[in-house]
Formats: sequence, structure tokens, C-alpha cells
Amino acid sequence: MKISVIGCGYLGAVHAAAMAELGHDVVGVDVDESKVEMLNSGRAPFFEPDLNDLVASGIASGRLRFTTEMADVEGARLHFITVGTPQREGSDSADMRFVDASIEALVPWLHPGDLVVGKSTVPVGTAARLAALVAKSAPGTNVAWNPEFLREGFAVKDTLAPDRLVYGIASGDETATTLLDEVYASILAAGTPRIVTDFATAELVKVSANAFLATKISFINAMAEIAEATGADVTQLADAIGHDVRIGRRFLNAGVGFGGGCLPKDIRAFRARAEELGIGESLAFLREVDSINLRRRERVVELAAQVLGGSVAGKRIAVLGLAFKPDSDDIRDSPALDIANRLAALHAVVVSTDPEAIENATRNYPDLSYARSAEEAAKGSELVILLTEWKDYRELDPVAFGSIVADRAIIDGRNCLDSVRWREAGWEYRSLGRP
Repeated sequence: MKISVIGCGYLGAVHAAAMAELGHDVVGVDVDESKVEMLNSGRAPFFEPDLNDLVASGIASGRLRFTTEMADVEGARLHFITVGTPQREGSDSADMRFVDASIEALVPWLHPGDLVVGKSTVPVGTAARLAALVAKSAPGTNVAWNPEFLREGFAVKDTLAPDRLVYGIASGDETATTLLDEVYASILAAGTPRIVTDFATAELVKVSANAFLATKISFINAMAEIAEATGADVTQLADAIGHDVRIGRRFLNAGVGFGGGCLPKDIRAFRARAEELGIGESLAFLREVDSINLRRRERVVELAAQVLGGSVAGKRIAVLGLAFKPDSDDIRDSPALDIANRLAALHAVVVSTDPEAIENATRNYPDLSYARSAEEAAKGSELVILLTEWKDYRELDPVAFGSIVADRAIIDGRNCLDSVRWREAGWEYRSLGRP
């Protein structure tokens, strides 16, 4: 099947390459010429494990290409909308300009029997609104909503072997289900669960999943605050309650909290949409979820001041990690980068490093100092703060690493190090929610 993918950012580039891998003829469309040029050369414009190989394979096969011309979607039967929905400036609501613009640009090239498939995370009610617009402007064209569930660092796997497929379709629209089944035939053949539902439910699946995960993460961070006040160990607490099958251990890791381009803006937009619908009280708790998450960042700054004798001013601090999570170069709403900037604003001498995110961080925060390795960042430091749990940092040798710092003091912002091992190597070890 010939498919178009409108928007070739993180979601779109991965989806386009994955659809080509499944055997479809795919054209990706984006307004950014440099991004299109890079993708056509077989390289992704961001770091994601295995994606470069997937893009290069699709280009080499002739099944994948990228363009800035919307006219190149001519002949495609399915058109995936994968543009971003960032937080609107000055508001918690989602900015729908890019979704609306992509539909407006696509409509002249639609033909009866085509299917427009939304994958972007949108406020509930968007699919119905866009379906009405498409029906008026391009009669005979249908709309479906097929939310994405990608985890950065696992996006290729999550696209080619998802844990579920969700189709939101208009009542009685069997054609949309048939076309989507054809697109995902090999995935469905592998036994992937498929849920066919209405527009609103499909839209709610992604935001409600994100809201639940954010709540779970903030819950354990709230328990970390209690643990710090009482001398309890939040990691052992999480292990104990995680054995309860109703709760589970995943996403119960206390630390500096969540960030990235999805969870923070999605829970804010979800709450804003509930308020627009007149039911804001139903999601009022998400405001506290957000607040707990942001408090963890300030707690790290407070801990740093404690370790350094009351003030960070003039102290050399090494920050390990800039991306919001490992195996990504994404710095959007990154707790690590936020903390580095807070420390710098308090006149600390901050040297930050990350295996993949330095280029993005430098572009956005040129006044920070950067180093290419943990060893270079930590040389002569009076405090080391681990903020993104990259494997390289988790596997640091505390003895060898201790030989390059001025003072053996570390804050483990992700609770991912062996505290006994580091203390035995002479380090003052501090973490969040652990004694």
C-alpha cells in the first residue's frame, strides 16, 4: 500500500521508516528542508536506537522517501498525521496549529476512498472536528484515530511490535478498519491485541495512559519526600509494594521525576481540556502530580547546597546527564538540564555531560559549560550529580572515578547506583528518599 506520513519529527520519522520496513511504499512530508535532506541521506535528525539503520534500509529499498512537497502524497491511500502538539504558549492547552495546518495542506490531494489517520496526541474531540472538516472539503474521504504509544529509546520496537493497536473510527466505518488491518497485517498476525472503538475513546487512551504513568511516578516521589523526613528507604518501599500485583514495580522508581515531550505537556493539556468541558474537578489531582514532579528538581538543588556546606556558589559541580532519559538526545522539559541551569543561576561552576544530548543542550543553553565524558566533567569537582541514568554512568567505578575529583561527594538523582559500593570507596553518597 502507498502511505503518506505528514510530519517527520520524532513520531513521524519512526513511523515512516517502520511502515517501509513492513513492506509499504512510504512518502514522508515535512516543511523542514534540512530534516528532509538528512532523512533522505539515510540518517535520522535525532538519536534513537536502531532508527538510522531502519531509515537507511528503507531508503536503500526504494520503499521510503521524504519530501517537502505535499503534492507527492498523490496516489497514497492512507495519510498518517504525525505532527507535534506542543503546549500552547501562555497556556496549559495543546497547540493544535500544526495538526490543523497539516489537514488543510493535505485536503486538496485527497480522493474518495482515502483514509486520514491521526496519530498525534490531541485533546478529546479533535478527531470528530477534523472528520467533519475533511468530509466537507474532500467528500468520500474518511478519518480514523490510531494513537501512538512510543517510548523514547524503544520507539522502533514499540512501532514494529506494539503491545496493542487502537483504532478510533466513525460508527459503521468498516472500510477504515479494513485498511488499517491491511497496513498492520504482519503486526496483527503476530498476535498483537486490536481494539476498535470510537473517536473519543481512542483519543483518551494515550492521554489517560500518560496521566496514569505520571501519577504513579509522582506517587513514589511523594513517598520519597515522606521517606526523607522519617529515615525510611523509598527503594525498599517500592520493592515491597511492587510485589502487589495490583500495583506492580514498574514506574515506581523515585528520583528527579519525569520530563520529555509527552508526559508533562500531555497531563497539562488533559487537565486543560477537562476544564474546557466543564469537568475540571475530575482531573484536578493532575495539578498536584505535576507539582510533586517539579518539587524533586528543587530538592536536588537543596541537597547540593547541604553537601557543599550551605551554598553552591563558586563550587565546581559535575552534572552527569542532560537528556530527560537514557538512550535519547531529547532535552525537552529535562529534569537534568533544568537542575543544571538552576545550579548555574546560583553561581555554581557547573560542567555537564551526556552521551548524546550535548549538541541539543549547547544549541539551547550555550552559556552552560559542557564536557564530552563523565571523567572530563568530574575532574576537580567538589560534587557530582547523576541526573540521567545512562548505562555508562551506572557502571562507573567509584574507586577510579574518585581519583579525579577534588571531593568524593555524589548525589544519585536516579537512585540507580549501589550506595554501599560507593560509600565503601570513600564517597559521601546522597540520594532521593534513601537514608
